[in-house]
Amino acid sequence: MYSAQLLDHFEHPRNAGEITHPDATAEIENPACGDMLRLTLRIDGGRIAEIRFKAKGCVASIACASALSELARGKSIDEARALHRDQLVEYLGGLPQASTHAAQLALDALSAALNQLPHVGKTQTGFVNS
Repeated sequence: MYSAQLLDHFEHPRNAGEITHPDATAEIENPACGDMLRLTLRIDGGRIAEIRFKAKGCVASIACASALSELARGKSIDEARALHRDQLVEYLGGLPQASTHAAQLALDALSAALNQLPHVGKTQTGFVNS
């Protein structure tokens, strides 16, 4: 059974679509179930200023992509990298065990997109300049 929050994200997805000239794009597929997710990001001042998604898959995959877009928007690149499955699942009000692959797909797509970005705001030692 899906939570009311999850169903709301499925029925009314946030940030669906694609950014015209993104700073990063990632498209991944879950080979086990065939779900696909494409994320596009625009970065401004070292933060995710805009994030959009296109998804093909189950109810949980679409809801997870929508929720992830809300969680990641406005975060620094490092903050976005630190997002984890438990946060996404909690934000959605829970996720059936059989659907946890959907949360992982969303996080994997975010990670792949972030890996395309230069180390914005970092020194060569890896510490953020203050």
